[in-house]
Amino acid sequence: MEPQLGLHELLHVFSFLEARDLLCAAQVDKVWNEASRTKELWRQLCLRRWSSCKASQMTLGTQTWKQYYLRRSELEFRMASGRPEDFTCRALAGHKGEIDDLAYISTSEYRFDGQDKSVVCTVSSDGTVRAWDLHEAACAEGALYTLTVPWLQLLSRVNVFPGNPTSLLCSPDRQWVFASTQNSDLSPEVFYTQSLLCRSEDETPASTTLPIWLTSRACWTPDEAARLMVMHRNDNGMQLVITTYELGSRKSRDRVEVLVRQIASFLLPDTMMPPHLMKGHGSQVILLVSGSELVLFTIHGLQLVAFQDHQRPITSMWVDQTRVITSSFDLSLRVYMWNKENKFPVLKSCYHLLGGSHRWASGFTHVESDSMSIVGVEARNIGTSILRSYYFQVRCG
Repeated sequence: MEPQLGLHELLHVFSFLEARDLLCAAQVDKVWNEASRTKELWRQLCLRRWSSCKASQMTLGTQTWKQYYLRRSELEFRMASGRPEDFTCRALAGHKGEIDDLAYISTSEYRFDGQDKSVVCTVSSDGTVRAWDLHEAACAEGALYTLTVPWLQLLSRVNVFPGNPTSLLCSPDRQWVFASTQNSDLSPEVFYTQSLLCRSEDETPASTTLPIWLTSRACWTPDEAARLMVMHRNDNGMQLVITTYELGSRKSRDRVEVLVRQIASFLLPDTMMPPHLMKGHGSQVILLVSGSELVLFTIHGLQLVAFQDHQRPITSMWVDQTRVITSSFDLSLRVYMWNKENKFPVLKSCYHLLGGSHRWASGFTHVESDSMSIVGVEARNIGTSILRSYYFQVRCG
């Protein structure tokens, strides 16, 4: 009889295996089965595949690292495949007006402990706010009056562009606020958030004006907290330019100075219609939507890829670390997945999700997503909107 490996030796060998190999090893005999279920093996597999995975997501008594790995792998496979059996589609009606905006108010963590939910909040022109549990398809409505929490205190008021509509964008780390007014000769400003929260009435918040004008779009890069990309006109106002800045601060005893450094700038091609949507990915990639076309550039102007999957104009775009989702008036949502093995991330068109009938609907106007669901606002021809959800199922034990 050949000598058998001891538990210590087995665990050392198993530490080099992938999940598929561990599952096969578990079928050999009782000893291998016991060794292959060791907590540390599956914990390392989780951390190796998902660096952001946290021990806090392992709710005591409800799941093991192995269960977490298998469930999250299945969920990601289903969201990347988009087969009809992978999700449940529901039309959630209730608003009497058009849905103007929506946002997830649930956590985006992967949990699988029975408490995980996808909850979306919608705001409508009928003056109501509704919260929807996408798994249960339940709805609770109420009017939104709270502007700050928890005591409705006005912390500060700053007049940036008096008499002009102002757009605000917070940086990923909430340290910076970008303020602009579209297509105006007023230059945009960047504020240091802390100076807005803690200031006296006669104190001027720490800010700086960017040396550009006729701003049309802006976005932050998610992997660089203080990297801002702005679309604007060049000096003669004839061409669109995308300029990338990095922000910093220098503190003295009584004041904070905002520092701005330009790190890249490029002209958009003359053949490209002015983009109406703009998002950042990683630290080097810009996603632009022009009409029905989705185009990716680096911050230095290298065009990576262009997609023309939609038949009608794209209305909204969702971008995160794993995928991009676009909505369109053609009543479809298009799902793309990132492949980050190359120098620059590569985007692959995977599948589309269909809405309702063109007889009743005029197209999708918004799209959002979390770790297990996708929601789109479907505009109706009668001037109302519904929420259409696609909830992806995890079936493994």
